[in-house]
Amino acid sequence: MSAHEIDYRIIGEEMQCVEIQLDQRESVVAEAGSFMMMDQDIRMETIFGDGSNQGSGLMGKLMGAGKRLITGEGLFMTVFTNEGYQRQSVTFASPYPGKIIPMDLSMLGGKIICQKDSFLCAAKGVSLGIEFQRRLGTGFFGGEGFIMQKLEGDGLAFVHSGGLVLERTLAPGEMLRLDTGCLVAMTASVDYNIEMVKGVKTALFGGEGLFFATLRGPGKVWVQSLPFSRLADRVLSSARYGRGSKDEGSVLGGLGNLFER
Repeated sequence: MSAHEIDYRIIGEEMQCVEIQLDQRESVVAEAGSFMMMDQDIRMETIFGDGSNQGSGLMGKLMGAGKRLITGEGLFMTVFTNEGYQRQSVTFASPYPGKIIPMDLSMLGGKIICQKDSFLCAAKGVSLGIEFQRRLGTGFFGGEGFIMQKLEGDGLAFVHSGGLVLERTLAPGEMLRLDTGCLVAMTASVDYNIEMVKGVKTALFGGEGLFFATLRGPGKVWVQSLPFSRLADRVLSSARYGRGSKDEGSVLGGLGNLFER
């Protein structure tokens, strides 16, 4: 099934949204909770799975929904279809500060592999599935576990990253080391593995964890500067040790809270 040909524009800088323009009977599939607004002739429908041509019967729909459940996503997705005669728009918002990355799968070998919570929306016809990590080390220590998400097809898909996103094109055999949480997506030709940090002192006291993700080309890689797990850790740490604004800028900082009852 060929994906619908959609047009788009990305709005904003730190907190971005993507506006999808749909011609008559064109559709876009999105994660539940990403919807922001839509024009009057857009019809919204909740479906099992991703709406791609993976089986017309109940079993095909259940298999598609089951794949999403394994990746930690919900059983349902939402399809937005233009039921009018004029071009209509529907807009989706990013869940936290970062960048929305448009990916034309027809220009990327028809498949990309991404972290489980990065998918935002895609043209109807793009298939969402699961990608198992074959290496035990990658599965246990890769930050994303044994299961990542794969997007397949020939249409546009939109992936969200935290903070700034950098795109790197790796030559055959070229290797890139990065923090395991900073990987957003990669093309299927990239070899993904895990490497232990060398040196006991660096591993124990360096503050960067025990493992690197190693990506070897050829292929494209998208890297984020602020993984959501890192952002959440900073927020929780601030809430735990620096309640209220009275400690901000003081010498003691959060230590003053130790003497409060």
